[in-house]
Amino acid sequence: MKLKAFFTLVFALAIVQLQAQQPQADMIKTDQGQLKVQPVTHGSLVLSWHGKNIYVDPYGGAEAYKTIPKPDLVLITDIHGDHLDVKTLDGLELKGTTFVVPQAVADQLPEKYKAQAIVIGNGETTNQAGIAIEALPMYNLPETADAKHPKGRGNGYILTLGGKRIYISGDTEDIPEMRALKNIDVAFVSMNLPYTMDINQAASGVLAFRPKVIYPYHYRGTEGLADVAAFKRMVNEKDKNIDVRLRNWYPEASKKNNAGAKKN
Repeated sequence: MKLKAFFTLVFALAIVQLQAQQPQADMIKTDQGQLKVQPVTHGSLVLSWHGKNIYVDPYGGAEAYKTIPKPDLVLITDIHGDHLDVKTLDGLELKGTTFVVPQAVADQLPEKYKAQAIVIGNGETTNQAGIAIEALPMYNLPETADAKHPKGRGNGYILTLGGKRIYISGDTEDIPEMRALKNIDVAFVSMNLPYTMDINQAASGVLAFRPKVIYPYHYRGTEGLADVAAFKRMVNEKDKNIDVRLRNWYPEASKKNNAGAKKN
């Protein structure tokens, strides 16, 4: 009995430690209860609402999801490894989970997941688990043959949850389709060079469609992390009513920096 109690305590402490390492979660009120927004890492997040859990681009290892309930839906935006991460998918409990993906992702999904995939392209919609999902373009500007993200391959998404419209940009630049968005309550917008856009483009795009809440995410580029604090200043200097929420999307980087600071 003592040994059993010991292992129970060790397991409980491990769970507490995992939860402590997770970025801060937010609660957003909807017409049908609270929407929980859980940043995970880089372009990965979990939305929990009305008893449903939606994983967006699960990446970085299944360990980060140990304390989060299994997904009802998995949305994948593009084929790159920080979006379509098969190793992370293989570590998750995905029985009964529905995938919503663009065709390019469906083509690269392992055979064991293909029957679970709903394929939609830019401009198309689907309703899964009572959640309306619209696929939007995400691409680089200018549109060139060698672009890292050509138009039509990947999907951004708008989800409607309890009357709230949630925009997930995926890997995009300041495209006309983003600037033309209307009535967005919560947005997740990427800003990492050279893959998407810089903070100036991102701020300009956000000020064009004016979401109520904006999370800068996917902001690690080849030169390190984008200056999201400067992005927040740019947005709020022009529109103080936009709630720019800076969250720790790179907990491992913070952990290393804190360890280095202690050594110094």
